[in-house]
Amino acid sequence: MKAIIALALLVGVALAAPPRQVDADRNAVVLRYESDNIGVDGYRFAYETSNGLAQQEEAQLKNVGTEHEALVVRGSFSYVGPDGVTYVVNYVADENGFQPQGAHLPVA
Repeated sequence: MKAIIALALLVGVALAAPPRQVDADRNAVVLRYESDNIGVDGYRFAYETSNGLAQQEEAQLKNVGTEHEALVVRGSFSYVGPDGVTYVVNYVADENGFQPQGAHLPVA
């Protein structure tokens, strides 16, 4: 179940970013990568690439052993848009769904 949620979050993040310049992406290199699998209770990771992409994320299991057990994911990602502006999205994903926040995102 946790793997499915994590995979769904990664796909959602990938789809949320706008199309990028092909050459910049093709020649991008990883500048920083950190990963800490802290067991069944959660994980942490972060990366940054030379083409302006960055993401950090951490997750923890809450209400362990109850019928309300849930994986709570918190993180952020950033990218440089076609206009040269760096966009940042902070998010929480939990039993209430994916909840993104960013200065460039519309608010209900």
